[in-house]
Amino acid sequence: MRAESVETPPLATARDWIALAVLMLPVLLVSIDNTVLSLALPHIAEALEPDAAQQLWIIDAYSIVLAGLLVTMGSLGDRIGRRRLLLIGAAGFAVFSVASAFATTALELILLRGLTGIFGAMLMPSTLALIRGIFRDRNQRRVAIAVWAGCFSAGSAAGPLVGGVVLEHFHWNAIFLIALPVLLPLFILTPLLVRESRDPHPGPIDVPGMLASIVALVTIVLGIKEFAAQGFGLQPIVSIVVGVAVGAWFVRRQLRRPVPLLDLTLFRNPLFSGSIAVNLLSVVSMVGFLFFVSQHLQIVVGLTPLAAGVVLLPGIVLMIIAGFAVVPLSKRVTARVIITGSVLLSATAYVLMAAFGAGSAWQIVLIAFVILGVGVGMAETLSNDLILSAAPKDRAGAASALSETAYEVGAVLGTALLGGLLTAHYRGALVVPDGVDTDAGARARETLAGAEQVAASLPNDLGAELMSMANAAFEGGVVMTSVIGAILMVAAAAAAWFVLPKR
Repeated sequence: MRAESVETPPLATARDWIALAVLMLPVLLVSIDNTVLSLALPHIAEALEPDAAQQLWIIDAYSIVLAGLLVTMGSLGDRIGRRRLLLIGAAGFAVFSVASAFATTALELILLRGLTGIFGAMLMPSTLALIRGIFRDRNQRRVAIAVWAGCFSAGSAAGPLVGGVVLEHFHWNAIFLIALPVLLPLFILTPLLVRESRDPHPGPIDVPGMLASIVALVTIVLGIKEFAAQGFGLQPIVSIVVGVAVGAWFVRRQLRRPVPLLDLTLFRNPLFSGSIAVNLLSVVSMVGFLFFVSQHLQIVVGLTPLAAGVVLLPGIVLMIIAGFAVVPLSKRVTARVIITGSVLLSATAYVLMAAFGAGSAWQIVLIAFVILGVGVGMAETLSNDLILSAAPKDRAGAASALSETAYEVGAVLGTALLGGLLTAHYRGALVVPDGVDTDAGARARETLAGAEQVAASLPNDLGAELMSMANAAFEGGVVMTSVIGAILMVAAAAAAWFVLPKR
């Protein structure tokens, strides 16, 4: 009996569950911040007049910086304390979010979004690693991770809805002030409820390894982004080659170090590697979908930002429900079957958008996002649980950083790859009507929002003709992007089926 009591992990207390609720505040904030700009983008484009590349950078700068620093910040939290890093990140996040609200140029906004990403990278590994330390019992930890994954996915999906509510009543600058009411209770309650946690034996700080992880992630993502937007060229090829070379050096260095920055031997575990792949591709699917659907609902269908957000609300709710429903289901059905099925379900959302194409009314978008939300909610909850379960306890920060890196790289690729391909198709397919001068035609080709601004300045008939052409070019890109999104989801399902163990 004594042996059993020693081996049985302690159950979480009421205070621990309240601490979990507090830790969900930064999770919601960072995930909302990933997608809240989707609905605000047309308003920002009108105010700051960014070109197509700057428009993508406004969305991507935050996620690219965040993704590049997650590995480093996860390791830093292991050393200085995850709660301490969480509070430092929250302070910096608040400062630069407020500064972003007062940006006057597109370049200034891009810079401030990148600085916000530095502190966002401090928040996310800390939350998941703290959860691993608080909830020792496997069943309770699985529920806690379901809450974490549900909040993360729901926050990303709720970004457009939150943005719609704010834009309905305030200027676009108010989007960046959302952080303040979320972070204030975090500062007050975290020191009272959340116990400090750190790795007792972190080993020496690997500065070259940290720098290599940043360079590898950023250059590879930038290369893919440029390739998607501009096609084959010297710049994207060089960027990707440099990233791969630095990444290979980083892997060799970590495998040779007695105390590595990241325990890459974790990837030998099919549960870990398969779950990371599912994480990344599922987020590509969701964020890429939100990128083009938010513009489709507002500019093509003609909905207000709030109405467009309401269309996405059922998908958000069902995403949360699906994340919790998969917990009891996972006790009876293998992870391999659940994750494969949920990812294939997500693929059908893209198939639905591709099938209806330019005729996709808001009802079709609603149904498609409900399907996508259910699939992503189930896949994210279970894959995150498998990632943490496969990692040694003393590497919880690094393992959670890998999980978050997959998420943020997926968020970047969702806009950079799918958004870039959509933009490239739009530029090539748009036929500017006769009567539109060269400069106005160039602005219309930059983005769909740019075409809307040009059309508003033209005579009624000519403006209507331009918008008809622009909508047709954009919707053709939606069909193409939807097909690619479906292919990515099928690839994720294949990875889950063939990599995850049968048991």
